[in-house]
Amino acid sequence: MIMRQMITVIGCDGGPLSERARTALAAARCVAGSDRQLAGIALPDADRITIGGAEGAITSSAPITSSAPITGGAASATPATTSAASSAFETALAAILSHPGPVAVLASGDPGFFGIVRALAARGAAPAVIPAISSVALAFARLGLPWDDALVLSAHGRDATPVLAAALGCGKAAILTAPGPAAGPHRFIPALLAAGRSVHVAERLGAPDERFSTVAAGPLPEFADPNIVIALDGPTGGRRWMAGHQGAPAGWALPTDAFAHRDSMITKEEVRALVLARLGPGPGRTIWDIGSGSGSVAIECARFGAHSIAIEADPAQCERIRANAVAHGVRVQMCEGSAPEAFAGLIHADAVFVGGGGDAVLAAAAAARPARVVVALASVDRVRRVRDLLAGHGYLVDGTALQASRLAALPGGSIRLAAVNPVFVLWGNLP
Repeated sequence: MIMRQMITVIGCDGGPLSERARTALAAARCVAGSDRQLAGIALPDADRITIGGAEGAITSSAPITSSAPITGGAASATPATTSAASSAFETALAAILSHPGPVAVLASGDPGFFGIVRALAARGAAPAVIPAISSVALAFARLGLPWDDALVLSAHGRDATPVLAAALGCGKAAILTAPGPAAGPHRFIPALLAAGRSVHVAERLGAPDERFSTVAAGPLPEFADPNIVIALDGPTGGRRWMAGHQGAPAGWALPTDAFAHRDSMITKEEVRALVLARLGPGPGRTIWDIGSGSGSVAIECARFGAHSIAIEADPAQCERIRANAVAHGVRVQMCEGSAPEAFAGLIHADAVFVGGGGDAVLAAAAAARPARVVVALASVDRVRRVRDLLAGHGYLVDGTALQASRLAALPGGSIRLAAVNPVFVLWGNLP
């Protein structure tokens, strides 16, 4: 049921409040906000609700000023502080929703963008919203770049691992960081630099001590909170019709001749279609392609926006993978080395495809505990061993034998079916 009490959420970006915002504030019988927001704006004689560091889990992405600081900017993303912050924030929300109103809620920037509007709406409120400029818009303005093609990610009160994977899987990302090592800029910058991105950090946008810097490899300085990490890969160009991630590719299970390969050492398209379905690639997910060969599986996963890591021991194949990735315009992290030793230091995988290597490699991949493991086998004698191995690591195992027959031309315009060698695909999911 939609609550009808009068709640107006007012975005603050350091500039003068609009006439509409001033009117809503003057009429309020209760004003909610952080200590610094309540102290920084002339307020009517009204009740006060203080929203403290609790808002760290859903903080909005606004530029801050000394008169209108970001709400909850000091909250940590560690589990203990996140739990305490969430409890305090729930208490503040309950007080806002139970007040007879009118209530004015001071928030940072655009409160509908990773901000308090979502929390109010989830609890049945329908507030009026008066937004201000967000820090993401301001950060890209400082760079002189469009941001309709940027993937905007929030690490506030969230697991930073999929945030990093999503940033690595796209060409332009903005990360709203959280204070502390768990989800602060130091959590993201080294991996982004290692992947060849240019990285910029915008600190305290809108404040007198605002700073915008380009980060180089080496020891990282401390960054003032709140801040945004911007990662860029290559020039910006082309017209877009959808903001953020491009979505699923127009087609997948691409034909074999779409990839350079050696002696047909490639996962065929019929097999690849099932493998992709079982891996579930997408933004925020990391996929390992072990024994990558031509890189066809890794590249197809990257086309879905996943952070794809191709693991291959043969230097010549590694060069093919790099060339194939360039040809398809995707980003694939190349890990040149023998499995399982090559797994050391890699970002934890959400799903793993094992297209090459023996049982020891598969056992090491399963021991890394990805949510999903998919294996392609050409020999029937390995099916039972692989099934038992995955089950022994706690996976729920299923599989199928794929036997495809392709259309082939005959003289005189007739066609026939040409059988392709069967392949066994097994997959395991953690319960």
